[in-house]
Amino acid sequence: MDQIVSHAPQAIRIAQIAFACFFSVLFLQSGLDKLMNFRENLSWLVNHFSKTFLSAVVPVLFILLTLCELSAGVVSGYGIIELIIHKSSTVAYYGAALSVLALLFLFFGQRIAKDYGGASGIVSYFIASVFALILMA
Repeated sequence: MDQIVSHAPQAIRIAQIAFACFFSVLFLQSGLDKLMNFRENLSWLVNHFSKTFLSAVVPVLFILLTLCELSAGVVSGYGIIELIIHKSSTVAYYGAALSVLALLFLFFGQRIAKDYGGASGIVSYFIASVFALILMA
């Protein structure tokens, strides 16, 4: 039992690094995809939200979501460096917080569009992001 307890701080640090890596990959890929395929993604979203109260502001919301995702990815990526070099989870904490925010935006949009399957797919990411936020604190 003593060995398990003595490894706990190392396990927490490894878990923090793993979450920061996960969110960095997740949101950099998603944000960069939105930038590289901007017109196609925007066209799909305009159609997806055409029958909702968000239809008039989809382009603005799409840009905000893209910026939020890219920020979550970049901050999480820098958080990896801070965790490894300085053993500080502060930057990774803010990366996790931005991840929570991005996922809430996505979940909100899916629910408004009545894409309940898409919304349910976000739940596991959201749970992981909230757990990461707690772990980084």
